[in-house]
Amino acid sequence: MPGPLHEFLQQDHARLDALLRRTTASPHAIDIEAYESFRAGLLRHIAMEEKILLPEARRLRDGEALAVAPQLRADHSALASLLVPTPTYEIIGTIQRVLAQHNPLEEGPGELYDVCEHLAGSEVEGLITRLRATPEVPLARHFDGPRVAAHIDSLLRARTAGK
Repeated sequence: MPGPLHEFLQQDHARLDALLRRTTASPHAIDIEAYESFRAGLLRHIAMEEKILLPEARRLRDGEALAVAPQLRADHSALASLLVPTPTYEIIGTIQRVLAQHNPLEEGPGELYDVCEHLAGSEVEGLITRLRATPEVPLARHFDGPRVAAHIDSLLRARTAGK
């Protein structure tokens, strides 16, 4: 049975998944309001993991990073890059595919959330409090410049290079 850390982060995944599904509920137009809520929420979720959860795991392991950390960071970089351009059905589909591979690395039995919960032990409630206090990430305007697609492609390739 998942503990409180796992539950908290998994519930945030579920909230984000629901927002992402709403963005493409209509085949005629992307729901921009839902997408922008998803975008803000995903960037905050990534910040929770990158700035608090993974460093805390490393601290609790006497400076040794988790083996899955490089893959998670590569995925987070690719996901963040996908949030830069104006959303299209193709971009949203790519985000969904990345998340379908990424989320089990965090939510699966014995994966990131369970490992961090175990490592935190009696400090787990304090860790959850720190995660909850993560501020919203300021959103920049979408950018569709000529190098954006190439940058996204390179980050998507990098996340699969280590597999």
